Amino acid sequence: MTETGLRAKGAGSILLIACGALAREILDLKAANGWTHLDLTCLPAKYHLYPEKITAAVQDAVKKHRADYDDIFVVYADCGTGGQLQQACDALGVKMVAGPHCYSFFEGNDAFAAKAEEEFTAFYLTDFLVRQFDAFIVKPMGLDRHPELRDMYFGNYDKLVYQAQTDDPELTEKARACAETLGLAFERRYTGYGDLKTALADLSRP
Repeated sequence: MTETGLRAKGAGSILLIACGALAREILDLKAANGWTHLDLTCLPAKYHLYPEKITAAVQDAVKKHRADYDDIFVVYADCGTGGQLQQACDALGVKMVAGPHCYSFFEGNDAFAAKAEEEFTAFYLTDFLVRQFDAFIVKPMGLDRHPELRDMYFGNYDKLVYQAQTDDPELTEKARACAETLGLAFERRYTGYGDLKTALADLSRP
């Protein structure tokens, strides 16, 4: 999922084009709610590290699949594209998840915005990023080779907020260890699926 994404199977009437970092959550929501009309294809999760690649990749995926589905929904927020992804989706006539990034829509965009001023020194991790902490945080930042860089990168943060999508004690302990690695205070905040669930549920309504 990190490198290659997930191919569409062609079973549903609506195609979700999503970040690979959201695949598990979307599949869990599909299974729990019986959303068999939703099909899923994922772009590589590593684009989280290269947001300049997201817009073109989404455009290509929409053009590739649109003839095979009644509708397409993009399961990305802005995610560092500077508004370009929204502009591209508008031009293509497809909708996308509202919000600046996944941390916001997992928390709930309104709730996240309300806390923004008091939490600008918080570093956020989701279930996916806790599982992939080394691949998405430690190695890309060179902390495995140069641990002395930690304070340069994270010196302006004061806490790590683990936005838990699920109740998993092992993940919570791993998230706590991530906070220790970064020298940050730890807070676990159960968010569930937040506005992601709402956005996908809306696709199920006539």
